[in-house]
Amino acid sequence: MKTEPMKVSQIASLLQHQQELPLQVVESLRTDPRPTVKRLFEKWITRGQRHEQEIRRVRELYLYESVYYNQCQPLVAGIDEAGRGPLAGPVVVAAVILPKFVFLPGLNDSKQVSAAQREKLYYTIKETALAINWQSISVDLIDEINIYQATVRGMYQAAAALQPAAQAVLIDAVKLPELTIPWQAIIGGDALSASIAAASVIAKVERDRIMLGLNQQYPGYGFDKHKGYGTKEHLDALRRLGPSPVHRRSFEPVKSGGGLFGFEAGYARPVTT
Repeated sequence: MKTEPMKVSQIASLLQHQQELPLQVVESLRTDPRPTVKRLFEKWITRGQRHEQEIRRVRELYLYESVYYNQCQPLVAGIDEAGRGPLAGPVVVAAVILPKFVFLPGLNDSKQVSAAQREKLYYTIKETALAINWQSISVDLIDEINIYQATVRGMYQAAAALQPAAQAVLIDAVKLPELTIPWQAIIGGDALSASIAAASVIAKVERDRIMLGLNQQYPGYGFDKHKGYGTKEHLDALRRLGPSPVHRRSFEPVKSGGGLFGFEAGYARPVTT
């Protein structure tokens, strides 16, 4: 197939929609004398190189999963959380089982991608994953047993609820010794494991949606912006409004913020109406 008889617009459309082309077409594009075609072809080559780099990058995220794949255990769950640090709102834990070596472009730790990229990845993961479960751990439980134990409980619950059941589990940093299947806690796992990265995206998006709902329920705190984290805007709102029913009374500065926020330490959580 010769490209010289083709219009530039036709070639542009061809290169926009095709990642791979027959060698004969590639050679014809390479020798096409038109400057505009040369530029289009160079951009197509660069885009292809970036795509190959992304394939290799994502493939490397399956290093930990591969250990279990090689043991005939393809159902490897990644587990991660979102929201351990904020002053308000639940902590959300997600567990995800991906198909072996599935290519999810852009997959990464949820903190390393933009909100728009997270949303796109969220739907791709939902469509692709073999199993997903997420758990929202309430502020009351966080205050009762502490944030770490609440997170651990949520992780056990999410792992147990997966269908099909996981054959092995990879967790971002947290150890889960009561699991009855092989497991591994990986420091920085959301940037090293595809399954954990997928779980981090699910947990982050689900929690952000919860915080948007809480912003409607408790206006004035800016939950839609800071998602409960201790930003200046959030602290200013606490000084002005005092704590809401979804603030964690076990977290500083809410815990001992009597003089700062105008309420006594050890306050009773306001009743939700």
